[in-house]
Amino acid sequence: MVAWLLVRAELMTSLDDALRDNRVPGQVVIRQVESGQCRAVPAKERQAVPNPFDSTVQIVDANGTSCMAFGNQPLPVTDADVEVAQGQRSESIHSARADDGEDYRVLTRPLEGTAAAVSVARPISEVDRSLDTLALVLGLVAAAGVLGAAGAGVALARAGLRPVDRLTGAVEHVARTEDLTVHIPVEGDDEIARLSRSFNSMTASLASSRELQQQLIADAGHELRTPLTSLRTNIDLLVRSEETGRELPPADRTALLASVKAQMAELGVLIGDLQELSRPDAAPAGSPPVALVALHDTAERAVERVRLRGSGITVTARLDPWYVRAEPAALERAVVNLLDNAVKFSPPGGAVDVKLEGGTLRVRDWGPGVAEEDLPYVFDRFWRSPTARSLPGSGLGLSIVARTARQAGGEAELRRPEGGGTEAVLRLPGAPEPLPEPPGASDA
Repeated sequence: MVAWLLVRAELMTSLDDALRDNRVPGQVVIRQVESGQCRAVPAKERQAVPNPFDSTVQIVDANGTSCMAFGNQPLPVTDADVEVAQGQRSESIHSARADDGEDYRVLTRPLEGTAAAVSVARPISEVDRSLDTLALVLGLVAAAGVLGAAGAGVALARAGLRPVDRLTGAVEHVARTEDLTVHIPVEGDDEIARLSRSFNSMTASLASSRELQQQLIADAGHELRTPLTSLRTNIDLLVRSEETGRELPPADRTALLASVKAQMAELGVLIGDLQELSRPDAAPAGSPPVALVALHDTAERAVERVRLRGSGITVTARLDPWYVRAEPAALERAVVNLLDNAVKFSPPGGAVDVKLEGGTLRVRDWGPGVAEEDLPYVFDRFWRSPTARSLPGSGLGLSIVARTARQAGGEAELRRPEGGGTEAVLRLPGAPEPLPEPPGASDA
C-alpha cells in the first residue's frame, strides 16, 4: 500500500509537470476571446495546431463563464479558476470530473493580453491505468509472499517441533511400557535440546534407582534367607519334639531357644537397617528433624554402650567438644556401628581407640584389617569381606554410616593405618562451640 501511494504521488506530480509543459495555441484562443465568440476551434485549425495527449482546453473569463477551445467535454469551473482569470492567482491546479464521469487533472493559467484564463486538462485515466497495473503486480507479489511465508513457516514449525514429537513419543513409550532405557538424540543447544538432555538424565536416574532397588530387594532376600532358614530348622526341631513326645535334653533345648532368640535379634537388626537405608536422602515430611548435636556426647554414649556389653575389649576415648547439625538418633546409630565393627574384628582382649579432634572421629582397632583391594567396597550395601562372612551382621552397618555422614554434609572413610588393624574416619562439619540456630529451625 505504501508503494502504491508513493507511485501514485509521483505519477500525479509527473502529470502536473506535463500540463505545465504543454504549449497552448494562444493566438487561436485569443482570437476567439477578442471576437466574443466561444466555440470550439474548427477541425482544420485543430489539425494545424499540435495538441499533445489530446488535451482538453477551455477558456474562463472573469465572470466564471467558460467555453471550449479543444476537446469535447466541458469541465466545471472552480473559484480558483475565476481568481486566476481575475488576476488574483498565478495558477490553479486541481482535479475535476467531466459530465461523462471521467476524471481530469486541470491546470489554469492567465491568458496574456486578455481578461481571461485558459484551463488545460488531461484525463487521470492514464495515471489510473498505471496504478491499476502496479496494484495487480503488487497484489500478486504480496500473495506470493504470503504463500511463501506460510509455507516456510509450516516447514520451520515442523522442523522445530520434530524434537518435541520425538520427546513426546519417548514419554508415551515410557508411560506405556515402563522402559527406562529410552534415549533421545540431542542436537544443538536450544531449549528443546536442554529438555531432551534433562529427560535422558531423568530416565537414566530412574533406571539406576530401579536397578538399585532390585539389587536391594535381591540382597535383602538373600540376607533374610539365612536367619529364616535357621529359625525354621530350630522351630521344626522343637515342634517335632513336642509332637513325638520325645523331649530334647535340657542343654539342647536351651541351646535351641538361645539360637532362636539370637536369630530373632539378628532379623530385627537387619529389618531396622533396611528401614534406615530405604529412607530417601532428602528427609520427607514427618521424618525426625535435624537438630544441633554434641558429637562428643554422642560418641561418649556409644562408647558406654559398647563397654556395657562386656565383650572383653578395652575401649579408650579422647573426645574434644564438637557440635554438628544432624539427626540425633541416626548419628548415634552410625557411631555405634563404627564401634561395633571395630569390636567385632578386634582379637580377644584387644583394644579399640576412639578419638574426636577437630570434627574428625577416628575409631582404631588392631584386628586383621581390610585387604587393600576390598577398601572401595566396604560402604556398599550387604558387602562383606571373605574373612567376615562367617561373623554375625547384615553387611549394612557401614552403609548406614556413609549415608548418615552424607546427610550431615560430611564423609566416611575406612583405611589401613600403619601398625595393622583398621581405622574408620568420620568427618562432619561443625564447630567446637554450639552453632546458632538458623532462622525457622525451631518452627521446623
